[in-house]
Amino acid sequence: MMKVHRTPDSRFEGLPDFDFKPNYQTIVDNDGTELRVHYIDEGPRDAAPIVLMHGNPTWSYLYRKMIPGLVAAGHRVLAVDLIGCGRSDKPAKKKYYTQRRHVEWMTKWYEAMELRKVTLFCQDWGGTIGLTIVAEQPERFDRVVAANTGLLDGRFNNRWLRVWQRVMRFLPMFPFKKALGGAIINPAFTAADFAGYKAPFDTLSAQAGILKFPMLLGVYPHQQSAIENRKTLAKLGEFDKPFLTLFATRDPVTKGGERALIKLVPGCKGQPHERISGAGHFLQEDKPDELVEAVVNFIASTSSVESDELEPTQ
Repeated sequence: MMKVHRTPDSRFEGLPDFDFKPNYQTIVDNDGTELRVHYIDEGPRDAAPIVLMHGNPTWSYLYRKMIPGLVAAGHRVLAVDLIGCGRSDKPAKKKYYTQRRHVEWMTKWYEAMELRKVTLFCQDWGGTIGLTIVAEQPERFDRVVAANTGLLDGRFNNRWLRVWQRVMRFLPMFPFKKALGGAIINPAFTAADFAGYKAPFDTLSAQAGILKFPMLLGVYPHQQSAIENRKTLAKLGEFDKPFLTLFATRDPVTKGGERALIKLVPGCKGQPHERISGAGHFLQEDKPDELVEAVVNFIASTSSVESDELEPTQ
């Protein structure tokens, strides 16, 4: 059984633009530990869900500027906190975290929530984890939007990520200013916004998950995560449902990474892929309105195609 940290609710009071009702779903780890997963659930419950998955070191707070626009367009929107992040429970030691465990945790959440006809919007680690679930349970998803993300399989020499992995191996605390300062370019980003990102990580044990994420990056071919990602990429090579990429022009981490996905995934063919100008790694913070418009249009265009296909012939 794992030792688990739960961030006090008081840490989430008064966060700017974040007055969404918290929701929780309990899952059970394979070792028997119960874990509470937090998620936002806004919009009509009978609508097909859009699931928003974040990366490191963020949480559902990252989507606070996108959720209202997606709901206003008539969609049900769920923003889930990965285990170890946000208001979700946080196993208190780095050794508890592996990429496979993250995938299993989120798969258990999807299954417990009985989510179907999902439009997945995923970024950073939310993409690595989310796209693995798409590959393993494609029947659960109607379409995918991948933004500034990918599946590292050790074949590409990303010097930035290798340096990041080496540096993070020895840090006792997460360097929020370094990680967020260079990844968010929106001049309207405030100190209060920054405090919102740090709010869940009130103790060192609460930071175990976000400190471990860099160690899980598959930047070398022999790493377990790289081996797993190669299997996932092979399965994504058969995913023929609509798949859209929205990558930022000013992200040193994933810039250009959309080309591999567009080439690999059959569902990318003919989609209006965009490069989001003037956005950094956390493009949800820099260009939320542009992302909402792109997602809403993508759903509308692919839904009409599906409706046409279901139209009976005369």
